Amino acid sequence: MAYDYSELVPYLLHWYGRNARILPWREQPKPYYVWVSEIMLQQTRVEAVKGYFDRFLAELPDIRALALAEEEKLLKLWEGLGYYNRVRNMQKAAKQVVEEFGGELPADYEKLKTLPGIGSYTAGAIASIAFGLREPTVDGNVLRVLKRVAASRDDITKEKVKHELEDDVRKILPKERPGDLNQSLMELGATVCLPNGKPLCEQCPVMHLCKAFHEGCEMEIPVKPPKKERRIEERTVFVIRFQDSIALHRRAPKGLLAGLWEFPNVKGHLTPEEVKLLFPGQQMELLPDAKHIFSHVEWRMHAYKIALANTLSSEKDRNNLENFLPSERLVDNGENSLTFFTVEQISKEISVPSAFEAYRKYMEA
Repeated sequence: MAYDYSELVPYLLHWYGRNARILPWREQPKPYYVWVSEIMLQQTRVEAVKGYFDRFLAELPDIRALALAEEEKLLKLWEGLGYYNRVRNMQKAAKQVVEEFGGELPADYEKLKTLPGIGSYTAGAIASIAFGLREPTVDGNVLRVLKRVAASRDDITKEKVKHELEDDVRKILPKERPGDLNQSLMELGATVCLPNGKPLCEQCPVMHLCKAFHEGCEMEIPVKPPKKERRIEERTVFVIRFQDSIALHRRAPKGLLAGLWEFPNVKGHLTPEEVKLLFPGQQMELLPDAKHIFSHVEWRMHAYKIALANTLSSEKDRNNLENFLPSERLVDNGENSLTFFTVEQISKEISVPSAFEAYRKYMEA
């Protein structure tokens, strides 16, 4: 049986008017700005996104600029946000918008959903916030808030549950401020009805209407199946330096971190003795261990800094390290052999995934 959420509306709008955080994409809710911010905010904290948003808009101020951007520049602007396919899909969508809609996002929920990387949530955000259309934006925050209000123990990972809640929200969206109501639910979930730890119920504008609060079961909702255990992968990472340059390897065009540049790495944790056999006669330094957690896999990294001797003077020697680290040893062969870039090039032009962030500082001499 569907829950009637209509009683929440005046309380949420009043609360949002007084408590909404000041954010750059809210100050100027242009369709492009809303789109960029919503893609960036997926699985990233608001405070972290602000700087990325400003930098991205300074370089790519509109959809046409996004459509024409070179991929390396695009990936560099996204560096640190992760999930690089999201920005690649944004560019695909931008090209489609230029071709089909004259460079402007369409003020139509169904047409927005035809664009790469734009599902019902992002389409609803653009439609309601930028165009004032009565379309829902149901993300994890909204699911949590409304399932607690209704004391519903539905499994929120099921698409059927999400679609039903989208229908429920669509029914209560006001004609005048649909975007504000959507944002009030998202804001409440982000700042009060928290995902981790106890929610701040005493600060909630709809506490008196919340069945989970009155029944004392707010910590049991929302209901999700237990997460699968992450797969553990051991890697040995090499920060290979020659004079003022660092060797990088481009990953394969499909799969995890597709097409990105990385520090070369091999399977397993190699001992110093094994590394000496790979790089005979070269200066070696053991670096601290590090780990990086993806949604489904955890990398546990052992690392070495290798300083190649100055006898490797020719460009051919510097750009072909097969004698030191044969390509078949690399975890992800990709399409390119190891290639050297200056530290400045990597800093300004080349996107290295945050999985290797612990080792970036060792690029310097």
